[in-house]
Amino acid sequence: MSSGQKKRNFQIEAFKHKVVVDPKYADKTWKILEHAINEIYNHNASGLSFEELYRNAYNMVLHKFGEFLYLGLVSTMKFHLQTMSKCIDAAQGGSFLEELNTKWSDHNKALQMIRDILMYMDRTYIPNSQRASVHELGLNVWRDNVIHSSKIRTRLLNTLLELIFRERTGEVINRGLMRNIIKMLMDLGPLVYQEDFEKPFLDVSADFYRAESQEFIECSDCGDYLKKAERRLNEEIERVSHYLDTNSEAQITNVVEKEMIANHMLRLVHMENSGLVNMLCDDKFEDLGRMYCLFRRVADGLSTIRDVMTSHIRDTGKQLVTDPEKSKNPVDFVDLLLEKRDKYDKIISIAFGSDKTFQNALSSSFEYFINLNPRSPEYISLFVDDKLRKGLKGVKEEDIEIILDKVMMLFRYLQEKDVFEKYYKQHLAKRLLSGKTVSDEAERSLIVKLKTECGYQFTSKLEGMFTDMKTSQDTMQGFYTACGSELGNSPTLVVQILTTGSWPTQSSITCNLPAEMLALCEKFRSYYLGTHTGRRLSWQTNMGTADIRATFGNGQKYELNVSTYQMCVLMLFNSADSLTYREIEQATEISSSDLKRCLQSLACVKGKNVLRKDPMSKDIGEDDVFSVNDKFTSKLRKVKIGTVVAQKESEPEKQETRQRVEEDRKPQIEAAIVRVMKARRVLDHNNIIAEVTKQLQSRFLANPGEIKKRIESLIERDFLERDTVDRRLYRYLA
Repeated sequence: MSSGQKKRNFQIEAFKHKVVVDPKYADKTWKILEHAINEIYNHNASGLSFEELYRNAYNMVLHKFGEFLYLGLVSTMKFHLQTMSKCIDAAQGGSFLEELNTKWSDHNKALQMIRDILMYMDRTYIPNSQRASVHELGLNVWRDNVIHSSKIRTRLLNTLLELIFRERTGEVINRGLMRNIIKMLMDLGPLVYQEDFEKPFLDVSADFYRAESQEFIECSDCGDYLKKAERRLNEEIERVSHYLDTNSEAQITNVVEKEMIANHMLRLVHMENSGLVNMLCDDKFEDLGRMYCLFRRVADGLSTIRDVMTSHIRDTGKQLVTDPEKSKNPVDFVDLLLEKRDKYDKIISIAFGSDKTFQNALSSSFEYFINLNPRSPEYISLFVDDKLRKGLKGVKEEDIEIILDKVMMLFRYLQEKDVFEKYYKQHLAKRLLSGKTVSDEAERSLIVKLKTECGYQFTSKLEGMFTDMKTSQDTMQGFYTACGSELGNSPTLVVQILTTGSWPTQSSITCNLPAEMLALCEKFRSYYLGTHTGRRLSWQTNMGTADIRATFGNGQKYELNVSTYQMCVLMLFNSADSLTYREIEQATEISSSDLKRCLQSLACVKGKNVLRKDPMSKDIGEDDVFSVNDKFTSKLRKVKIGTVVAQKESEPEKQETRQRVEEDRKPQIEAAIVRVMKARRVLDHNNIIAEVTKQLQSRFLANPGEIKKRIESLIERDFLERDTVDRRLYRYLA
């Protein structure tokens, strides 16, 4: 038929010639058809003329004997199926299902031939009389007389359940036969399958897995139990694919999940020596992955894992950051944090399928415990400082980018990002001024990352420091071009011009420079102020370095690379054989803490001890006497003497930094309050606190008490006013 032709309904036309009806026609014709049906059921259908039988059935319906024919069919079919039912019931043991399967197959073949004979009745009489079709009738009669017969119904169910039990306990059963019998129940309709088999099957399965899970959990560790649960789950899924209705998969897996997983979740995750915490500690990726896959199948499964994991990470993280021993060395401290983060990143990636909810839980846990240690911002900056200095063992330049990305991850967790900025500025300044950095590219890369994270304002001063370094080079070229002829044999001077505000400079730094250097510094001051009007210079001697030539008692000559403070101390020994601590302090006017560190590095570091200290000890006392170490030797001609630096700030320095941070925060809080009030015009106290905290959280966690103080300050300066009726309401004054 071409696609353009309309589809026509097939119709069986009535015979055109007149048929004379015999009064006994119906009985005679039915006898012929009944005999044929009996022969079909008795496997003797080969001698039948289906064309003749069809015509007889056709004529009966045509002459209004459809009802007679239909009832005769029902009666005959019942007779044969009741006979079949007795044969099936008589079958013993394993042959019961085989006999049932054989008789079902026979009935289906018979039913197909009967349908062919009674096709006309199926298409005309049955739709008009609203009876069941021949095929449907055959299924119903089979159901009522065989499957639902009192002797077969219970036996069939028990046999099927027994075979499944045996298969679950390791026996091999005839799956093909099972598939045929289950298919029969499905063919009889969803209700038959569900009521006669599926519901009892699920109930028995629940009992089986309830008992088995109890037995397993008493004698297995968590990992082994999960393997058994996974195996059972897979077995049930495989069983469905082989001989059950596909719709049963969700039902039976729900049973296994409930009995083997949901009912034991808390016991499994908290199992001593093998539960979730043990798996996390020992990096048991396979067991963790299995737990994740099984628990995700049940309600609250993943949240149970996530809660225990979060609690464990927070507890161990809290122990790490509050342990004084682990906090001694800032670099080791941050290394431990990164190791912990890498460990759990790997677990979430490999075992938990990079689940976003687990990643978020990990981040919130780190944010919680990193901020428990108020020194975390300082330590992270010190860690960066350690990695970005030159000559680090085991850190290649290409690895720096990976390290910086990891540092940024920790930086995001900091609530006091402005404190990090304070320390980072100090450490960056030392690296830039001493030339001790892996590369400018690495330094700039981190600044770009910080800018992306926190915005331009956060890094503007840091970028200004790089600009100053470049400008200083140009200034020095100009100085030596203009004044080179006047300098003669004077020492070489290299000055870095640092913009106030961009660098962590201090205005009260005092130090008496040697006369030779003082004269040179004054020449530079005259040159610089002569070329730049309206500027002021103050020397930051605490941030400088010097190269000096030294000759020791044995005639050995060395070039010493020292700090400006160390240079000032060493130059005193050109005119004195020995000096007391107090004399050095009086001559140089270096602050006590800096001078002690300076003298420690000159007299107490093995291999770098160009001075001798009496009495000899690690600590510097106020009555100590210092002299040149005439016996000093070194394999190197150029000896670098580093200052004994406090890896972390002393308590007074920490307090001072904190004070500076608090001072810097005041204008930022005020600016945020004004921005909020300018937009909202009128706002109550609680909402101002909430909005300002939200605006500032990218830099620091604002203290509500401090916000309140800043509001009071703005009211005093007529930026805001209180509402005359409601004292908790503020108005912006334009």
